[in-house]
Order: sequence, then structure tokens, then C-alpha cells
Amino acid sequence: MAIREEESRKRRKMDADGLASFFREIAALHPAEQLTFLCIGTDRSTGDALGPLTGSRLLEYGFPHVTGTLPAPCDADNLIRRIAEIPEGQIIIAVDACLGPPAALGYYFAAAEPLRPAQSVGLLLPAVGNYSLAAIVDVNSPRPYRTLQTTPLHRVIVMADQIARAAAQSFGLPG
Repeated sequence: MAIREEESRKRRKMDADGLASFFREIAALHPAEQLTFLCIGTDRSTGDALGPLTGSRLLEYGFPHVTGTLPAPCDADNLIRRIAEIPEGQIIIAVDACLGPPAALGYYFAAAEPLRPAQSVGLLLPAVGNYSLAAIVDVNSPRPYRTLQTTPLHRVIVMADQIARAAAQSFGLPG
């Protein structure tokens, strides 16, 4: 997914501290058992590894329903099948790495609406999620695949940890 300036107006831009309020709003409406985190990405690209890294951390914190982890990523090749495996009635929080404008690097865009995975690399996949969280891991460029391949792994790991920690704290899970 790529965050463009016009799209970002529909989403709330936040830093790591803002993640807790986003997840607290969700926790006030839905218990953790009713949620499925759909963590989109692949472990074959540093920038796109945010999803599987986040999913693995969410499992470590004790969230019961997570799709997309390091051992079993949810990527462009299997996204539709993995969505079909989510039980009906689950509230989906879609998490994905994104490219964005330079001023958004390291920030998050959250919304109570779906996101479109793989936009930044030109793929047309279905919009997913009742809620969505887009992590801006690097800057938009004319060569998005290369940008995602060369995104600093440290930035991605830090952002994945921030997401999982904020979610766990907001839902009262031990950390």
C-alpha cells in the first residue's frame, strides 16, 4: 500500500504514542477474542516484513487470532485464501507496511475502514479490514519493489514492536 496525500486525509496520522489510543478505541468496542489481526506482508523483503513481524509479536503477547506471521506470512500470493480462512463474524484489523511521503516516514495511518494492500507495487488486491493500520516504513519512489527491498530492517522491527506492544497494552495483555 502507498499512502498518498489525498488518501491520508481519511486516515489519522499518528506516532507510536498514538497507537495506544487507536487500539483502546477498538478494545472499548470489541473483546480480543472477537478480533483477527490480518498482518499482511512477506518475510522475503525487509520493508514488507512489517506484517509478519507484527503478527508474530502479537501471538507472543497472547492475541488468539492472528493471520500473517513469520512462519506463515499472508502475502499477495495467498491473501484471498487467508482471508477466506478467517471465521465469519470476526472483526479484522488489517496491518500493512506502506510507502509514503517523506514527512510521513516512521508514522502510522489508522482508520476505521479497510486498506488496499500492495498498491505501492501496482497490484490490485481486495480492500481488507474493518480497521486498518498502515505503517510508513519508507518513502515513495519510482521503484517501489527496490525501495521495499532496501528499507532498513531496524526501522521495520521497531515499528512492528511498537504496534504489537500498543495493542497488547490496550487490550490488557501481559507484556
